[in-house]
Amino acid sequence: MNRLLLVAYPKPYRSRQGEEVLACLAEAYPGRSWPPPREVAALVRAGVQARARATVDDTTRPWWLDGIHLAALALAALALVPYLQDVWHWALRIDPGQHAIAFRFSGWYPWAEGPTQVRLLPYGLLPLGCLIALLRGRAWIALPAAAAMIWAGATSPGRTLFGDEGKAGLGYYGLGAPITARDLALSGALCAACAVLAFCRPSRLRRRSYRWLAPVVLAMSVAGSLHVISVSPAFQRGLFALEAAALIAAWVATDATGDHRWLIPVAAVAIVRTQAIVVRPDAFMQSFPDLVVLILLTAPLPALAFTAQRRQGPALTE
Repeated sequence: MNRLLLVAYPKPYRSRQGEEVLACLAEAYPGRSWPPPREVAALVRAGVQARARATVDDTTRPWWLDGIHLAALALAALALVPYLQDVWHWALRIDPGQHAIAFRFSGWYPWAEGPTQVRLLPYGLLPLGCLIALLRGRAWIALPAAAAMIWAGATSPGRTLFGDEGKAGLGYYGLGAPITARDLALSGALCAACAVLAFCRPSRLRRRSYRWLAPVVLAMSVAGSLHVISVSPAFQRGLFALEAAALIAAWVATDATGDHRWLIPVAAVAIVRTQAIVVRPDAFMQSFPDLVVLILLTAPLPALAFTAQRRQGPALTE
């Protein structure tokens, strides 16, 4: 299990010092397959810092382009989250029955005949395809998928490609208000980010391994097996914990490097979710008090900016 902790470190670091770290852990904690929680947190923090420094040291692409790429990845993941169960059921030809997301059936066509509409494909395939393309640095593939998300949300009911699933159905994003595909702030921001990436020297984009999809597949299997829908308390708490972990990782990376690129995805997600609360305050899920939610959405932005500025100060004086 100690070897699993090395995943937090970049590959060059693992090849150079991985065995040394494992030997130190085995010597410090003999007979234990997992170090104490404090040691785990320290190792993960050091791994995030090492990855952040390696990212900043790579001058192949400008920091702002990498930041927009991270923002597009975050928005695509955010758009996919409410439809994890639906895509999993569709892919495995499972009829979820009463557990479907505001739709009677969720399987392959022609099973997908709902109470008022027939659909051919689940809406969640669009953000999933966009996420995969962005992971591989293929913005020219992600751009049509993001544009199709706008088209699906803007067109009137009656289409048979995606039906009403994802447009009239419930979608919930963490602490904010419900966001369906008809709210074009999310898909519009994702499409704009993909357009910038596609036309600003896309060959320079970072290409990540397909292994980054393993958490997505795991989340799909859990949501599909347990029928975890986006409005359940378990979903809300789990997504909140995931977002908190991502914010902590962004702060650790910013504190280690003084780079502003991690501020861009945090700002993009905060703006999209705050917009949903402002536009539809009556649809707020009330999982937390309103003031607490707005503080949690907006506080990370000045905190990250201050951290980057403070970190850059000593570097400039040197």
